[in-house]
Amino acid sequence: MAGDLLGSLLRQVSRSFYLSLAVLPRSLREPIGLAYLLARAADTIADTRLIPRDDRLGHLETLRRAGAGELVDVRTLARACAPLQTHAAERRLLERVGEALARIEALPPADRHEVRAVLATLTSGMIFDLTRFPGEDTKGLVAIETLEDLDHYVYLVAGCVGPFWTALHIAHRPRLSDWPLREMSEQGVSFGKALQLTNVLRDVPGDLAHGRCYLPARELAALGLGPRDLLEPAGAVRARPLYRRLLGLALEHYNVAWDYTLAIPRLEWRMRLACAWPLLIGLATLAALTAHPNPLGATAPIKIPRRAVRALLARSAFTVWSNRALDAHAARVRATIAV
Repeated sequence: MAGDLLGSLLRQVSRSFYLSLAVLPRSLREPIGLAYLLARAADTIADTRLIPRDDRLGHLETLRRAGAGELVDVRTLARACAPLQTHAAERRLLERVGEALARIEALPPADRHEVRAVLATLTSGMIFDLTRFPGEDTKGLVAIETLEDLDHYVYLVAGCVGPFWTALHIAHRPRLSDWPLREMSEQGVSFGKALQLTNVLRDVPGDLAHGRCYLPARELAALGLGPRDLLEPAGAVRARPLYRRLLGLALEHYNVAWDYTLAIPRLEWRMRLACAWPLLIGLATLAALTAHPNPLGATAPIKIPRRAVRALLARSAFTVWSNRALDAHAARVRATIAV
């Protein structure tokens, strides 16, 4: 993988995604890696709470315009945001945003177009998020309004990556030349939504502490609850039926995403692994959430142990060649999820 930007720096800001990126065919690593890095930079800006919200929105708009190819100065956002990062890798990432943008400009035109398009959608999702949730702590806690709003949000910040991923693979991999772009892109949307809904369900306690409730207000109201009730043990218990419904919705998206993965030609084993790994890890995370006695009030992030991750990855190296074996592997993980 060329250069530190797409090597050690990307590995430090995303250990899990780096696994998938590193196994991809070489021609795909740069456009996908650059898109990820700039999306991560935008997310870091959005989360820099020491900067006033309006300023963060302005920096995100600057990055959105730069990602679209406009001639704007990104040094201002780097100077404003980089020194405030507690993680050294995220600070370096913001300092090197200009380099990442320059490398996008050097991509082949078709790849550049896809990267720009997905970045536009991803940054609009972060702007939507900052605008929708005006608070930074429980004093300003509000909930997203409807299930449709939640679905729109998970599309903007993750689902849109599916069509991007699909279009690039079809363009670069001759074995995928007969893939129906539209159909597979739609399945790819579910892929991203599955992973993002898993993040939403895992991060409920932390999001509540920062003024964000992704459990829709209308659905909570149907249970006689508001978002502030989730801060209390009794309210968290009463919200479990909605939490289980969202788990079921995530599983529906995982089923579509798994169909997408099994449709990848067996000889495209790198792409199969790059897709299977996050799905297996995501399903195992859902299993850990359902096994937890109080996922809405967990005091520490609910994660699967690293040894379990290593075991999933190791087993997939043997099952990746067979749809039957790979599907059975996923079924065993899925069977541990009690919805």
